Amino acid sequence: MRTLQKRATVYFDSSLHRALRLKAAETDRSVSELVNEAVKLSLAEDAEDLAAFEERLHETNLPFEQVLKDLKQRGKI
Repeated sequence: MRTLQKRATVYFDSSLHRALRLKAAETDRSVSELVNEAVKLSLAEDAEDLAAFEERLHETNLPFEQVLKDLKQRGKI
């Protein structure tokens, strides 16, 4: 099964582009492979964050000031 690929123009800071090219050469991978992997990892992290937010959706929300006041009253700060 062949995946369809799409072309995109991406502009990198020159020093970042140089580092990316060097990593590609050292790892015998293409710049495209490295960028695709980085984007996939970033999107996976976003998906994990969204799942965690969904999981905690019904938790009680405490105002920060209330938490600080409670900690102070209990002698923790």
